[in-house]
Amino acid sequence: MTEKSALTDSPRTSADGVIARSAATRQVVTRGLIVAVLSVLLGGVTFFAQGFLPDAASSFANSASGWTLLTAVLVYWSRFPAGPAAVLAVISFVLLVLGYAAVADLRGLYYDPMLFSVVGVVVGPFVGVATAWLRATGLRAARGTAALAGIGVGEAVFGLTVVGDTTSPVYWIAVALGSAALMAGMLARRIRGGVPVAVTVGGTAAVAAAYVVAYRALGNVGLG
Repeated sequence: MTEKSALTDSPRTSADGVIARSAATRQVVTRGLIVAVLSVLLGGVTFFAQGFLPDAASSFANSASGWTLLTAVLVYWSRFPAGPAAVLAVISFVLLVLGYAAVADLRGLYYDPMLFSVVGVVVGPFVGVATAWLRATGLRAARGTAALAGIGVGEAVFGLTVVGDTTSPVYWIAVALGSAALMAGMLARRIRGGVPVAVTVGGTAAVAAAYVVAYRALGNVGLG
């Protein structure tokens, strides 16, 4: 009876596994589509945000950090693992840029999306993997935190030093404080040990420095 029962239950167990995998696949596809749609819509919203945000916060709608933050939030919500998150981040960032460009076109203005689309393709995988690693612990959490906090600190330094004469310092200071808060939260909850802590702090400084150098090389196009 035991052998017969096992043979009888086997097809059912197999079918349950197929159903579970199908449901998981649908969930992944659905979340990916939601991220894509929201990226286009939020990209369009950032165009209008330039007009209604106060001067102290207007740089959010006119800087790479705004789209990077939105990309990270959307990818984090998706709960994708590192590999798929890298791809999703590229898609999200590029669609944010294209959404912005589309709304600009509807308003009779022209915005060339090429530069920041390329930025999204290059930087997106790092943002996606780093965001996924925020759910990890140890060195992965340290590397993810360093990448995202470093981008924020680098943007803040760039904003305060390079375009500080034409923009409000309030937004850049807020970006720096937000990056510091991310580091503090991760160090308190997920990052333990001397090496991971050193990677977090040193990596953040290194990414920030690289960010400033890279954006200076781009000639400040489209920033501030």
